[in-house]
Amino acid sequence: MNDRVGVAIVTGAGSGIGRAAALALARKGWSVVLAGRRAEPLAQVATEAASCGARALAVPTDVTDLTSVRALFARTEEAFGRLDLLFNNAGIGAPAVPLEELSFEQWQAVLQTNLTGAFLCTQEAFRLMKRQIPRGGRIINNGSISAQTPRPNSAPYTATKHAITGLTKSAALDGREFDIACGQLDIGNAATEMTARMKRGVLQARGDTMVEPTMDVEAVARAVVYMASLPLDANVLFMTVMATKMPFVGRG
Repeated sequence: MNDRVGVAIVTGAGSGIGRAAALALARKGWSVVLAGRRAEPLAQVATEAASCGARALAVPTDVTDLTSVRALFARTEEAFGRLDLLFNNAGIGAPAVPLEELSFEQWQAVLQTNLTGAFLCTQEAFRLMKRQIPRGGRIINNGSISAQTPRPNSAPYTATKHAITGLTKSAALDGREFDIACGQLDIGNAATEMTARMKRGVLQARGDTMVEPTMDVEAVARAVVYMASLPLDANVLFMTVMATKMPFVGRG
């Protein structure tokens, strides 16, 4: 069986997991549409993807803004005629402070980016995947292992990632009839800018602070490529990829 390739949108593609996944897909022959808030990093990733021989399109996008999201999918359809993969990767966290000290604005920002952004992109992907010929496609959601178990002082992030699990299951169910597969990748301690603090030590559930191991972000990129490569009659509903020695199993 040949690996499946096509046209992919990756959100949060300017750095970290999004960048690694987009370039890994490009190396496998996917055309990639790179979405993110910062134009300059997106342009750099597009150049790197093109050097792999892939077609790449950078589209500065705010996933919390409906007009911006619709423009992203319109540009994709205009440039490539279809969409075969959406990797809902864009996400932010809030300061690790006691729950009662979080501001409403901090809570709202995390929900808008991590959950509403993923929903808006999923909604537009459904619309395009249903009407294109041949129809269908795949959506992969970045769930994080916080979708299973929280860290201390992480209510907004954890709440959104638990909600992503519900979105994943709902999209998998609602897309079934239309050849749209949806799965979730739960990631633990990939070495990116967001996890740089792990090297300085992070608060543990038992109250102490410890340095946590990380893993090469390419391990995550390979997992995305594997999930994306499956034919649409097969789906990885949930996958966890994590630093082997991180304190997750038995956390708390």
